[in-house]
Amino acid sequence: MGRLAPSPTGFLHLGHARSFLLAWWHARARGGRIVMRMEDLDGPRSEPRFVEQALRDLEWLGLDWDGPVVLQSTGLPRFAGALEALLSAGFAYPCVCSRGEIRAAQSAPQAGVAEVRYPGTCRGRFRSLEQALQATGRDPGIRFEAPLEPVVVHDRFVGSREFDVAAAVGDFLVGRRDGTPSYQLAVVLDDADQQVTEIVRGDDLLPSAARQILLQRALGLPSVEYFHVPLVVDSSGRRLAKRHDDLSLAELRQRGVDPRTIVNWVAQSAGMQSGEHFAAVQYLPLFSLERVSRLSVVAPAFED
Repeated sequence: MGRLAPSPTGFLHLGHARSFLLAWWHARARGGRIVMRMEDLDGPRSEPRFVEQALRDLEWLGLDWDGPVVLQSTGLPRFAGALEALLSAGFAYPCVCSRGEIRAAQSAPQAGVAEVRYPGTCRGRFRSLEQALQATGRDPGIRFEAPLEPVVVHDRFVGSREFDVAAAVGDFLVGRRDGTPSYQLAVVLDDADQQVTEIVRGDDLLPSAARQILLQRALGLPSVEYFHVPLVVDSSGRRLAKRHDDLSLAELRQRGVDPRTIVNWVAQSAGMQSGEHFAAVQYLPLFSLERVSRLSVVAPAFED
């Protein structure tokens, strides 16, 4: 089973469209099932209107899924149990460090680095969450203790890759101060609960797979097969982001762009000979992930 998992914190753009179409084709072409999950744990940025917009965008592209839409936020009690299990087994520990303190602890901060390495300040410092709160007056988060040995991700698309999680990001967050789980923990638990066996997504998330494998092992959860595909970039080579609102699916839809134009562009980028008016479902007999290029794809300019 595969999954489509938008984060409802803004619009979906062409990069999302390509990843979701490749994931959908990969599952459906082999008779697989698709679960639709909204990863809505990002606090106030996850708005109901973005959930509805994402669903409209994906339906507009011609994608479907099996069963009801699952909101990640409905699993909070299960997430709390997993955090307690990680603490009890010694895989994780309380942390009261703020983001500012973590950045200040870096001897040589690097500009443009999205995630600062945690230096281990709170490792071994507190016996429990309660003691951390009493000692500091701060609500603690929870960090997973990264092992010193590297993690090998056996990716079915790009091949095996080795990641030193301890050196790259250090002990990583699995539980926030407000009690909600981090992205890394939430997706691992949801994938296991929803019996997801294959994940097709952008290769910017390849390093995350190493952390997710560590959590799967610690919690005794089944492993999944990963397929990390190249990103869509703009004309300058930068990955598409929220600043590219002119390439959002909602904007293209409002401009009257035919969704088949987008589907056909993705099909061509995936090594398929496109038909000018083919819908997504018509590519299923033609699709093979092996034909997809290992290079990034430049976003086109769609005319109305």
